[in-house]
Amino acid sequence: MVFEELREKAKTLPQAPGVYLMMNASGQVIYVGKAKKLRNRVSQYFVDSVSHSPKTRKMVSMIDHFDVIVARTEFEALVLECSLIKRHMPKYNILLKDGKGYPYIRIDLRDEYPVLSMESRAGQDGALYFGPFGGRYLTQHLLDTLRTTFRLPGCSRVFPRDLGKDRPCLNFHMGICDGWCRLCMTSDAYRQRMEQVVLVLQGKHGAVTEQLKTEMEAAAENLEFEKAAELRDRLKSVAALGEKQLVTAGTMADTDVIGYYQNEAKACFTVLHYVGGNLLDKDYVIVAPSEEEEAVSSLVKQYYLSRRMAPKQILLPEPMEDSELYEELLQQELGRRVHIRVPQRGDNVRLIDIARRNAQEETERVTTKEEKRQGAMNLLRQMLDLPDLSRMESYDISHTAGSDIVASMVVFENGKPLKSDYKRFKLENMEEQDDYGAMRQVLLRRFGHYLNEDDGFSAKPDLLLIDGGEAHAAVACGVLEELSLSIPVYGMVKDDRHRTRALITADGRELGISATPAVFALIGTVQEETHRFAITYHKTLRSRRLKHSELDSIPGIGEKRKSDLLKHFRSIKAIREAGIEDLQQLLPRPTAEAVFRHFHPKEDL
Repeated sequence: MVFEELREKAKTLPQAPGVYLMMNASGQVIYVGKAKKLRNRVSQYFVDSVSHSPKTRKMVSMIDHFDVIVARTEFEALVLECSLIKRHMPKYNILLKDGKGYPYIRIDLRDEYPVLSMESRAGQDGALYFGPFGGRYLTQHLLDTLRTTFRLPGCSRVFPRDLGKDRPCLNFHMGICDGWCRLCMTSDAYRQRMEQVVLVLQGKHGAVTEQLKTEMEAAAENLEFEKAAELRDRLKSVAALGEKQLVTAGTMADTDVIGYYQNEAKACFTVLHYVGGNLLDKDYVIVAPSEEEEAVSSLVKQYYLSRRMAPKQILLPEPMEDSELYEELLQQELGRRVHIRVPQRGDNVRLIDIARRNAQEETERVTTKEEKRQGAMNLLRQMLDLPDLSRMESYDISHTAGSDIVASMVVFENGKPLKSDYKRFKLENMEEQDDYGAMRQVLLRRFGHYLNEDDGFSAKPDLLLIDGGEAHAAVACGVLEELSLSIPVYGMVKDDRHRTRALITADGRELGISATPAVFALIGTVQEETHRFAITYHKTLRSRRLKHSELDSIPGIGEKRKSDLLKHFRSIKAIREAGIEDLQQLLPRPTAEAVFRHFHPKEDL
């Protein structure tokens, strides 16, 4: 379908909740979204693209057709959206792809001899599952630590089948297993030990500690000092194991704090896990940059649904449009209430800031300078809807009250200054200030050289940036049309602090860049470099003129008086037109007369 057909189809959709699927020409689903009212939401994609982010504009340009699924309720639409995103993994949805895997620890207390095992996902088999934990390596380390702390078997023997069949293995002699394969060890003692493991995995360290203390004191009273020493060592091991060894993405945490940060090339979604107000662990995922509110909402949904675990409370940096529906979905999936909040004041706001700073640190750590430059260039290319963007040329005019008029041409290649291609122009046959005329002359000269294939001017830019507004851009477009050249042109509009706040076309269409920090910084750098190069050349010419001026030949005019005259009148032309009285404001009467006679030899004083 063409754009107009898509817009008309969107207008025919019902004002009902549902899910929409955007597809490209090959029928691949590239975006899945949820809507309270399908007609309103889908129609927004097919209006003026200026209001869209670069990513959305790119996605819309790829849409060939779309389908919708009407739902009975908004909650049903949310469930369907999550299911379809998981199924299709659409290119333009924010996807949680960290590839780490989050295993669980499984214990089935129904067995006579329960064992600790690592599983990829929580089953529905009646066993206890703890987790998910942060990766297979960490989970295996935790399993080994638990076995060593509680002196449980870590060998391949199966109980009760292998009881008494062979001598205890090396682990028993090393003191890291109690030798449960011996006939003297009972299943009741084994189960008691495993129940203590369960308590630790549930975060109930205090209960285990009290049990071990009671056993240790009883052994000491019975003069079983060796057993008391063993229990003392186990008590220390449990304390050393601590909660930090057992942090899970939701199992033990009572509060998760979400942080999000993005730069030009990458973004980071961070989750800080808190138990009893203490930070126990951090989890993070590097993703592609997107709008923060959309990114946080999408990632939060996927993060907890994929792990099937969530804390009592989730603190977000930005409001989540369907947070109440998502709370309901989590309650349905997990069987308990989860509260989603956006802190406005107090300590929780400080926690959000900590999470964001952690996300920023991880983002900057994994992003190279080259990736930042390329990311900024790609954002600008998408914003301006350009097929390619490698070479940018920027132009600025500099003068002092119409004198020493010069122009600069600055070149950026792949986001970096290409100083070997910089050019500077001294304007010809211009006696008065005329920025538009100056810009026209500069561009005619520059692209005249290009058409003549002159050395140093053979490269054609992908984008022209003109220091100025709509009229400056119109002048540049007029020159290119006159020369039959097709190059995108934008003026750089400044704010009150002389920073480029927007780009503007020759027909007055503004594109704000302040909301996109990477593009704002890039265009600001280009504008500052263009102005610097122009003003430097202007100052050089002005300095030369000050040193060698028509005033040098006038009696009584030295360096000091010459400088004062030029500073006051701004140009030789203004000095020439000044009267005796005007000159006497700076000079003695005889010297003022000498200056006047120099410029007006035939006139009477």
